[in-house]
Amino acid sequence: MVGRAATAVKSKTKPKPRLGAKATAQVTIPKVKAPTVNADGTPIEAPAKPRRRVKIETRTRIYWAVFNQDCKRVAVFEFDQKVEAEKRAAKLLASSGEHHFIQKIKANVPV
Repeated sequence: MVGRAATAVKSKTKPKPRLGAKATAQVTIPKVKAPTVNADGTPIEAPAKPRRRVKIETRTRIYWAVFNQDCKRVAVFEFDQKVEAEKRAAKLLASSGEHHFIQKIKANVPV
């Protein structure tokens, strides 16, 4: 076959069992409790549990950011200051002639 990768053809017959393979019965082994006391009567200490990493709690806040046409952040305002962010974008548009826009951004604030 020209232009196509050769593929292996799988056999549709069932595999034969290996020689010498015998069916083995499941044997259940009773569980034995580990001793809690040494031979001299002193208690055996349990192994120490591994320490788990403590998750650092962070909060997410939303801000209004002013971006230029290259998507670089020019200014950031609190979420309740949307009017000021729009005024800043309009002022930058008038002064530089470049298009500026506002957009919501999320920032992690440590507690």
